[in-house]
Amino acid sequence: MQQRMDAVVANASHIYLDRGVELAGGWIAVRHGRVAAYGDSGTPAPPADRVIDAGGRVVTPGLINTHHHIYQNLTRSFGPAVNGTLFGWLTTLYPMWARLDQDGAYYSAYVGIAELLLGGCTTSTDHLYVHPRPGLIDAEIRAAQDIGFRFYPTRGSMSRSEEDGYLPPRSVVQKNDVILEDSERLIRAYHDPSPGALIRVALAPCSPFSVDDDLMRATAELSERHGVRMHTHLAEDPDEDSFCLGHYGRTPVEHFEDVGWANDRSWVAHFAYPSDAESKRLAKAGVGVAHCPSSNMVLCGATANVPRLRSYGMPVGLGCDGSASADAASLWMEARGALMLARFVNGAGAFTARDALDVGTRGSAACLGWEDEIGHLTVGALADLVVWDMASVSLAGALDDPIEALLRCGPATAWTTMVGGRVLVDGGELQLPGLPDALREHRRIAADLQRAL
Repeated sequence: MQQRMDAVVANASHIYLDRGVELAGGWIAVRHGRVAAYGDSGTPAPPADRVIDAGGRVVTPGLINTHHHIYQNLTRSFGPAVNGTLFGWLTTLYPMWARLDQDGAYYSAYVGIAELLLGGCTTSTDHLYVHPRPGLIDAEIRAAQDIGFRFYPTRGSMSRSEEDGYLPPRSVVQKNDVILEDSERLIRAYHDPSPGALIRVALAPCSPFSVDDDLMRATAELSERHGVRMHTHLAEDPDEDSFCLGHYGRTPVEHFEDVGWANDRSWVAHFAYPSDAESKRLAKAGVGVAHCPSSNMVLCGATANVPRLRSYGMPVGLGCDGSASADAASLWMEARGALMLARFVNGAGAFTARDALDVGTRGSAACLGWEDEIGHLTVGALADLVVWDMASVSLAGALDDPIEALLRCGPATAWTTMVGGRVLVDGGELQLPGLPDALREHRRIAADLQRAL
């Protein structure tokens, strides 16, 4: 007797299961939150409690966001900051972010996760590094738990202010002992290393221009002791090179290596300005890179050379970065941006849509050390998947290759987003009863913050 499934996603026109594994139409069966079986259109699907009709659409693994600052959606497209350099942008917005409280962290996370779900994201990190008040990451985690989203917050931090010759204002920095104590508290309270976890935690001192050597070294020791991962910004901007050479007498990457971070528990954001020799060294050490195409184009003036980094064996994932720098949080848009930027920099044959999709799935999962369960739809993987929707006029004439069409045509949004077998977007609509209230509170808090400047 055939085993009954919890759900079957049926009638797909094309299914991208994993790197090099695709079906030209078919179905995926889900049981106990995991992929239980799949088959092509010529194979009958097993019986299920629920049949989700993909309606002839493309199905892929859920995209994985490896770098974000969700709270920044409270200050999106803020006029005085939009045309500045990275350092100018930061110094303009820090005074507003210094007013962040638990309500702001909760509602920005709730709204931010809703936006990510519509863009095909099923797992997201977050890098909250301003802590003017306690409990902000706890509030973000509550929002993710209320939604049922797979969330990987990182305990960000800044320990050196403008008074010390660094960048942040005094109001958003903390002492090292406070940072380390809270980091350990969050690990003990929330980090779940078990299979199928919804919440995991990593440690994330912000950048070479906002924390000191002691904090970076102590964080590396804490990471090793608890078996958790580490994240930071690295080689993001030419000003960062000047700062590190002036303060440390070495480049940002040399500093990163000196403080004990060059290992396979680390992944870094941006990595737009390393030397080739530095890239090879970090690739050999197992360090991953979160590639943030839209943010790079807005603030950096350069971008990670993804085909080159991948050729060195470096894990590269996708990130949408802070909603105040990229002003949007669609991983579909970031995957398309990664495709276009890589071809613009390296030539037409350097990167394909499948490469970009691989970066946003398998590559992102590798950055998080989670390739066994997410980033693919093989049997036994977590049932984190997306059924993609595009208008028929956008796809007119795209008859040959549905994966190339997915990223070349568009725009695409999620018709169905499933996290661990739970449907959070259905028929293109978010299944979040708390969203209207969250949007109302988000607007109130955003207005209060922006009036503060």
